[in-house]
Amino acid sequence: MPAQTLTDVDRVRAKLDADEPLSAVDGLWLYNTCDIHTLGELANAVRERLHGRSAFYNINRHINYTNYCVLRCKFCSFYRPYKPRAAGGMESRPVGSPREHSGAEPDTAESTSEPIVDATASDAYELTIDEIVARANDAYSQGATEVHIVGGLHPKLPFDYYTDMCAAIHDACPHIHIKAFTAIEIIHFSRIAKPRLSIEEVLIKLREAGLGSMPGGGAEIFDDRVHDEAFQNKVGEQEWFDVHRTAHDLGIFTNATMLYGHVETRAERINHLIKLRDHQTQSLASSQAHFNCVVPLSFIPDGSDLAHLPGPSGLDDLKTLAIARLMCPNIPHIKAFWIMQTPKLAQISLNWGVDDIDGTVIYYDITKAEGGGNTTDQQLTVDKLQRLIVEAGCTPVERDTLYRPVNRTASTWSVEGETWSVVYQPNTCPLNNVDG
Repeated sequence: MPAQTLTDVDRVRAKLDADEPLSAVDGLWLYNTCDIHTLGELANAVRERLHGRSAFYNINRHINYTNYCVLRCKFCSFYRPYKPRAAGGMESRPVGSPREHSGAEPDTAESTSEPIVDATASDAYELTIDEIVARANDAYSQGATEVHIVGGLHPKLPFDYYTDMCAAIHDACPHIHIKAFTAIEIIHFSRIAKPRLSIEEVLIKLREAGLGSMPGGGAEIFDDRVHDEAFQNKVGEQEWFDVHRTAHDLGIFTNATMLYGHVETRAERINHLIKLRDHQTQSLASSQAHFNCVVPLSFIPDGSDLAHLPGPSGLDDLKTLAIARLMCPNIPHIKAFWIMQTPKLAQISLNWGVDDIDGTVIYYDITKAEGGGNTTDQQLTVDKLQRLIVEAGCTPVERDTLYRPVNRTASTWSVEGETWSVVYQPNTCPLNNVDG
């Protein structure tokens, strides 16, 4: 092995042992090294220092309330264009049009426009609040502790659709944790509210309605060049951080993501992670809440405007997960979202710095990594999640959204430190289902 490689390894190892943040130069060396075993060893040392051999999962359900979106991000295969009613055009009201959401007419004449669904958007949809609550209640009755809710930026739905959504879920499922709405959605809500609201006012109203925490989507890559090339119509890093800073100041915990493997460079990935780490340092010093975890998201080209790109390889996935752990030691958890990295690679990553492989998911419409490419039925049972963890030499720990241990019996679950418990139906719980 060349002497320079030994010097680089020693330098990185010494910084990690001293709990000193790695530099951008260190991060690039980690990406460029061919010694993936040492990379895994270094990342796993940080992981075990924080969590021992515990590996976390949860019983959750994803709900995507609409795929209509005013943005046109090149990496996205999820969005569908929204077109107002055209004179003489063939109109079709999708499931849950704005008039049906809250039992009242929207507050502007403009909001009563109905979309037409043409050949390019025949699978476009928006759910009524009743449909969303039915999905949440189904998950709750089966023992789920979390609903994860995100959607496109719908141009016509009023702000009270989102507050009513949270309130209705909270009423029907009082102990399920509502993790919902990316920073991009929060900014959208502030703009459509009448009268317009600040980010802080939006978050307070959502929290009063039942919002528990926020996911970290919409971060993509914090770089002006990448922003202009791949998602120029979306707000940039400053606005994303402003939302999360406000959430943390209000005591709302959030996650952070990085979408990698499209038009960005390795150096831009490293800078993205450093910016997350720096923000976490500020939140830990001055806020009531902070980032719970970093979720590196593997770009899946199929169906997007960047379909000509190959996407990241398995080795790139593994390196990126390990490097996220090494570059962000002040963010407690690193999650391998098995939908995007596949269950098999997520399992391997448990010895490369990752301590969380997400949960049962059940339904996911944003990307489809494997199979025919069109299915939204993407799930793993608890038995399968636990087996993946045990085979990796780890101890499975069921968590809630805030990483508190969940105590579960055959028909009840509770969160450690709480006095309440939830009764669910053991015959339909994912614990007892055949592997999905």
